[in-house]
Amino acid sequence: MDNSKNPLETYFRNNSDGRLIHKWLHYFEIYHRHFERFRGRKPVVLEFGVSQGGSLEMWRDYFGRGAKIHGVDINPKCKELERRRSKIFIGDQADREFLRSIVDEIGPVDVVIEDGGHQFDQQIHTFEEIYPTMAEDGVFLIEDLHTSYWPKNFGGGVRKPGTFIEYAKNLSDQLNAWHSRQPRKFQVDEFTRTTKSMHFYDSIIAFERGSVVRPTHERVGIKTVHDPDWKAARTPVGRVANRLLNR
Repeated sequence: MDNSKNPLETYFRNNSDGRLIHKWLHYFEIYHRHFERFRGRKPVVLEFGVSQGGSLEMWRDYFGRGAKIHGVDINPKCKELERRRSKIFIGDQADREFLRSIVDEIGPVDVVIEDGGHQFDQQIHTFEEIYPTMAEDGVFLIEDLHTSYWPKNFGGGVRKPGTFIEYAKNLSDQLNAWHSRQPRKFQVDEFTRTTKSMHFYDSIIAFERGSVVRPTHERVGIKTVHDPDWKAARTPVGRVANRLLNR
């Protein structure tokens, strides 16, 4: 994507509002890829991590008139940034009751940008409480996941249990649960049924919601190879493919 034509990066570079915005530059392409379809649709947007309010203004400009842009921050001073059709919730996103109260007030959210405290309990609790309540075709984007690898201040580390990255790796298995042959360990659940895709990027994971039914497959065309010793059937991959096609 040509970022010179990306409206988010254009806003960031011009920043006519003047409020502080701090972003990794490769994020703009990712935002636009997943959020563009919501522009002009009057979406409900929820951003964790208000800071100076600059990104809230960026989202208002990007999603257009009629969008409801809400923010969450632990700093009570952020309440001063509240505007019409916009509410700032003050609280700790590790607090599940607080998160539920947000959903109770604003209802299903179309877009979540999780850029809050970056602590793993905050990230995981936010995902677990907000994601299942989102609009059917919503997008939950969590950023700054490099903290999952940072020991200092965050307690992260490569493949360290408890980080959001490791949590998300398990969810990638759940995305494929339709194909499990170990029902006692691994079953289709609500996440499997309501998640179309997960997109892993440098420091970002985007979850695309949607109604998912059990995958099916079909065969078309005429079978022309009848040799039982056909070489494809002699390889492990070929044997698996034949079993799938003939079951």
